[in-house]
Amino acid sequence: MAPVLQPQGNRALITLENITKRFGDFDALKGIDLSVQDGEFLALLGPSGSGKTTLLRIIAGLAFPDRGRVLFGGNDVTQLAVAQREVGFVFQQYALFRHMSVVDNVGFGLSVRPRRLRPSKTEIRKRAMELLDLVQLGDLGDRFPGQLSGGQRQRVALARALAVEPRLLLLDEPFGALDAKVRKDLRRWLRHLHEQMGLTSIFVTHDQEEALELADRVAVMDHGVIEQVGTPEQIYMHPHSSFVSDFVGDTNSLEVELVDGEAHFHGRPVYTHIGAAPHGRARLDFRPHDVALCDDSPGCLPLIVDTAYRKGGVWRVEGSLGGNAQPIEVDIDSQHPMPACGQRLALRIERAQVFPLDQLAA
Repeated sequence: MAPVLQPQGNRALITLENITKRFGDFDALKGIDLSVQDGEFLALLGPSGSGKTTLLRIIAGLAFPDRGRVLFGGNDVTQLAVAQREVGFVFQQYALFRHMSVVDNVGFGLSVRPRRLRPSKTEIRKRAMELLDLVQLGDLGDRFPGQLSGGQRQRVALARALAVEPRLLLLDEPFGALDAKVRKDLRRWLRHLHEQMGLTSIFVTHDQEEALELADRVAVMDHGVIEQVGTPEQIYMHPHSSFVSDFVGDTNSLEVELVDGEAHFHGRPVYTHIGAAPHGRARLDFRPHDVALCDDSPGCLPLIVDTAYRKGGVWRVEGSLGGNAQPIEVDIDSQHPMPACGQRLALRIERAQVFPLDQLAA
């Protein structure tokens, strides 16, 4: 198998400078700055319309920015077409040729190279079969795409992207059309392949679980801007904005009043680990697992249970806070009896993020 570009430490392979893109009156990208390290697996995570696929297409050379630069290894490739960028691209819908065998699909990119760069038919088939072995489909080379499962077809699409020996692998929601079990299996396999081959990979997804499981770093996007870039741990545990807090993981939100380093909800202190926070109204965000049962002492919240069900090793409890209709979801250790509808629980918030409302409105 031909050699694949290996990671070279912390050198940036991709640098994006002030990438801006408009479609008519719509600002798809608003001055994006981002670096991707050689050998890194980066996820672009965000809702539909956030700009993540547009950004991926600009990196690939399938679209071009109105302003800004795309650098590969320090070289400006902003105006280069996709064929000149040495990238492999995997789409959600496979895009396999139904009239071609699996092995011919994998070798297609090599077979259409200019004659002076095109390997022989024997070499192309050998390379394609090596890649099919790599993606664990070596015995299916003579079948046709219609004879494969969805997960197998996506592996063929990935092998085809790798056949051209890309310096960069780009994946646009590649598992979106697959069922949950197949998606989970392919995620683990793709991460292993990324590490095995020393690839640099950028992965577009709206699925937070995929991003947190696969990526070395995650760039969370919304309305054409990057809200936060960080490791999965940083993104989940230390969101920089209310959007990231809401979008990544389950989050409860309470509107509170900040008074002398405490968050007050309906006149009672409910969280004290704020530090040097300003006075005034704020949003207190906390995860379902960031609570503990308590004895209804000061600082505890009264939760009236609406429903409870098993979620892994915990009870997921949905209810409302006593005295108002504020809905929240919390996780209770399943060693406790399952809470019953109408039961009153007392909860202490152990960990939370505070976002002053004047900053949210800015």
